[in-house]
Amino acid sequence: MANQGHDLPLYEKVWLKRRLQRVIDTLILFLLLLLLNYRVLSSNSFTFPWFLALLCESWFTFTWIVILNSKWSPAVTITHPDRLLQWVSELPPVDLLVTTANPILEPPIITVNTVLSLLALDYPANKLACYVSDDGCSPLTFYALVEASKFAKFWVPFCKKYNVQVRAPFRYFSDVATNKSEESLEFKQEWLQMKDMYENLSRKIEEVTCKTISFQLDGEFAVFSNTDQRNHPSIIKVIIENKDGIFDGLPHLIYVSREKRPQYQHNYKAGAMNVLTRVSGLMTNAPFMLNVDCDMFVNNPKIVQHALCILMDSQRGKEVAFVQCFQQFYDGIKDDPFGNQWVIAFEYIIRGMAGLQGPFYGGTNTFHRRNAIYGLYPHEIESGRKGKLEEKILIRQFGSSKEFIKSAAHALGGNAYSANDITPSNFIEAATQVANCEYEDDTFWGKQMGWLYGSISEDVPTGLNIQRRGWRSECCTPDPIAFTGCAPGGLLTTMVQQKRWASGLTVVFFGKHSPLMGMLFGKIQFRAGLSYFWLTNWGLRAFFLVCYVALLEYCIITNTNIFPKGLGLWIPIALFVIYNAHTLLEYLTIGLSMRHWWNNQRMCIIRTTTAWFVGFLSAVLKLSGISDTVFEITEKEQSTSGADGNNADAGRFTFDESPVFVVGTTILLVHLTAMLIKFWGLQPNHSGNGSGLGEFICSTYLVVCYWPYFKGLFARGKYGIPLSTICKSAVFALVFVHFCGSKVIS
Repeated sequence: MANQGHDLPLYEKVWLKRRLQRVIDTLILFLLLLLLNYRVLSSNSFTFPWFLALLCESWFTFTWIVILNSKWSPAVTITHPDRLLQWVSELPPVDLLVTTANPILEPPIITVNTVLSLLALDYPANKLACYVSDDGCSPLTFYALVEASKFAKFWVPFCKKYNVQVRAPFRYFSDVATNKSEESLEFKQEWLQMKDMYENLSRKIEEVTCKTISFQLDGEFAVFSNTDQRNHPSIIKVIIENKDGIFDGLPHLIYVSREKRPQYQHNYKAGAMNVLTRVSGLMTNAPFMLNVDCDMFVNNPKIVQHALCILMDSQRGKEVAFVQCFQQFYDGIKDDPFGNQWVIAFEYIIRGMAGLQGPFYGGTNTFHRRNAIYGLYPHEIESGRKGKLEEKILIRQFGSSKEFIKSAAHALGGNAYSANDITPSNFIEAATQVANCEYEDDTFWGKQMGWLYGSISEDVPTGLNIQRRGWRSECCTPDPIAFTGCAPGGLLTTMVQQKRWASGLTVVFFGKHSPLMGMLFGKIQFRAGLSYFWLTNWGLRAFFLVCYVALLEYCIITNTNIFPKGLGLWIPIALFVIYNAHTLLEYLTIGLSMRHWWNNQRMCIIRTTTAWFVGFLSAVLKLSGISDTVFEITEKEQSTSGADGNNADAGRFTFDESPVFVVGTTILLVHLTAMLIKFWGLQPNHSGNGSGLGEFICSTYLVVCYWPYFKGLFARGKYGIPLSTICKSAVFALVFVHFCGSKVIS
């Protein structure tokens, strides 16, 4: 029976057949090509607006080809963790890497909940080590972790004793009550005790974070004296150490704050992840690593076993470099008013990528094979060739630390430390060395291995660099879902996040780690590389859409047209109707509401023409060497009250003086001005060649999408667009209208 179980695969991949979706997607492509064909054949109507419309629509058609390719072969992965122990006699060690950067925007209590959920995983405690990177070098974060370690001594056994599903305390105590009659008295008493202990922990952390009590930098906190967020030495502290290798004890917990100096580039999250990789390689050197953001909590305590089913499968697992778990959110506002939950993208696009060479690396909730991060190729796993490289070559690649070179050689050779021989505190001095600023100088870190530098969206080029070496990736979607996190809670944080992504992805699109370079000079398969264009061309999509929007306004003001008239007008009308009906059907098919669909359609227009466009401009300035990109952290907010909570303002649009809102307000004002010009009959007369129904429908649709901005023009406080933003936008709108008027006169 054992041999029979050993022959069964640890995971299976099932391709979905969505024939109706394919048919409608292909029909939309046909209509796009028909519209382009109409433009080419109508060259007798050639004007500059007509030519610009042809360019924009050509790009939209290419984008749809990319989307069609990405959605064509969706797949789901089914894991069998019950078979894992039949394959292996002993489970491998796993290092857990958590990143946080700002104790204000990312409150320590959120990081604490993430760490507690990881410490309580259903996995041998002596095989786990949790490393927390604090890029803010905050004594508050360290204090919160120290206090959390005391609570973990009670929380972890409680979770395992009663098989608790959600192991982030704040989520557990907000969702679970103790009023069921079948529950034992012992459980109720322990539940109340845990709840009181967690509330005390939260209160202590909040008091220190809000500075309601004094915080002395002495004792073990003395190392934080005279430190600045951008200027401090490396600080590494072992908070919990499972010295005896106890199976049911607590995993190691290590605090890491890498050195930062003003004269050194710290490379944002990518730099922090590379430091965590080296420090963990020295201290525990687990063959697999899980990286999570500080706000992503474990929702399935057996997720490590599920991921290892993929990574350790004897047939296909050796080709898998990383396993990506979808980002899903516990606090999403009903009907997703800001379009930041990405349910449709995960269901259709990323499942489609999973059917190719695998999904892109999403930056969090990802299990990595350490030797793949170290630059190993799939075919080198069996031979272990890299592990036999000369020491001088390894120093050139990995740096000058002899201890780390030794651990890297072990990892590349497929070897790992014995769990019972691990003593992280013995490596603090060596770990401090590899966390220093100058350690990466003249090495391969951030260039050919590890997390790559050069873009603030470090995850995508890192994943591309791995896949161009021939590795695959896989999705892991167990039931219940693996992780849940907090989605941006308002328009402001949503726009910050979207702008940062668009800027970073645009840099990737034009850089040496682009999908095109991976297809031409690497081992990225054609369809897999093409699917990456859906992600990396966000900035260019914004540029062409803003051009198209400006073209519509130009046509109405100057009374010219870009859309066909007569029977030809039915091409764009059919395209508009079929596309919207198709996307609505996709939402309804997976149980989402029509309101959810409309919110996402509206936000797709708003974020593309504002946040993505500003991100694109920022990337252009970076690529041209005029200015560097500024990394903006997305603010994390801990919610405990369900989807909408008791917040009456949930889902309402708020504004500030960001350039993102200047762009959006300008677009709205120009469109309103253009429509007023049309209604008042102030357009010039062009004897039948003027703007028609097509331009009017598109302009009206855009104003409807921007309706929250229209209300913001007249609202007050944070719900109103600031007067300075309105003034700037009005100036830009007047300049554009004047430009259009001058073209009419000329």
